[in-house]
Amino acid sequence: MIHPRVAVVGAGAWGTTLAALVARVEPVTLICHQPATASAINRDRRNERRLPGIELPAEIRASASIEAVADATDLVIFAVPSSHLRETAAEAGPHLAGEADVLSVVKGLEAETFLRMSQVIAESGGFAPERIAVLSGPTLAMEIARGLPASAVVAAEETELAHRVSRRLGRREFRLYSNRDVLGVELCGALKNIVAIAAGAADALGFGDNGKAGLITRGLAEMTRVGIAAGANPLTFAGLAGLGDLVATCGSDLSRNHRLGEELARGRRWAEIEATLPGVAEGAYTVDAAIGYAASLGVEMPIAQEVHHSLFGGKSVLRCLIDLLARESKDELADFDRWTERLAREMVDRGETARS
Repeated sequence: MIHPRVAVVGAGAWGTTLAALVARVEPVTLICHQPATASAINRDRRNERRLPGIELPAEIRASASIEAVADATDLVIFAVPSSHLRETAAEAGPHLAGEADVLSVVKGLEAETFLRMSQVIAESGGFAPERIAVLSGPTLAMEIARGLPASAVVAAEETELAHRVSRRLGRREFRLYSNRDVLGVELCGALKNIVAIAAGAADALGFGDNGKAGLITRGLAEMTRVGIAAGANPLTFAGLAGLGDLVATCGSDLSRNHRLGEELARGRRWAEIEATLPGVAEGAYTVDAAIGYAASLGVEMPIAQEVHHSLFGGKSVLRCLIDLLARESKDELADFDRWTERLAREMVDRGETARS
């Protein structure tokens, strides 16, 4: 058997799908949290709990040992829930090959620290930040596992790293673009899940297409305001990681965050919904960190605030959406002056550099 040079850490729906994508071309190690999951994948060529009905390629070798990442000399992909990423990266770090690239496909912000997922991996795993790329975009795992077309973006500080990852994972039906705005791409991936919860609630309450479109658009504005204040490129939020992922997550029945919003609108509580979801709804674990992060930047997130109230404050979803509608009207582009001011400063700086 050819030695696998790629490993995927995390056997959820997305991790298993990425392993299957790699395995169409070369062997891959899929590292599972539970030995029973690894045994079932190796025996049955299925991960029925996460990807029901999908047959997995024979080139996937599942393992429950984190030490197996040592065999991946080219690329290690982290695909675990955000709440477990710090612990997992710390366990994997000592075993990673020194020359292996690292890719995060985790979408979220860490509670309390407000760190992005690539920052959590770098800090806990002991990796240089420039060694880590991130992948985000409209990537509903079940559709990609079925071979349906999709596009995403790979972001890295070093362009060649993004290109290496894209060459490794890109397929005719899985088109990958590159971007150097790691900050913006990760913020998009984290914040869009919160908007998707609100969109699912709006669907369940029958707010209609116009109402939902308005909610999604204002959600995108909310995300972009945070990105601008943090120093991200606002155009990233109009791309695959931002608008693209927002459209998919807010409109698909395959989206766990959308489903969470629907269940909240039906009067169920987060504590009972959590155990019944077929995977992790990252928006629920990110919303408080997002609000705290935005507050540290002086940015208001009214949609995220109402999602928090519905999840953890006992406020009815209908009341949350009514309160959003009751907010005072404002200039649609209000708060975007930070972007223009920043661009003006950058132009001045470039002019000064040119004269010197």
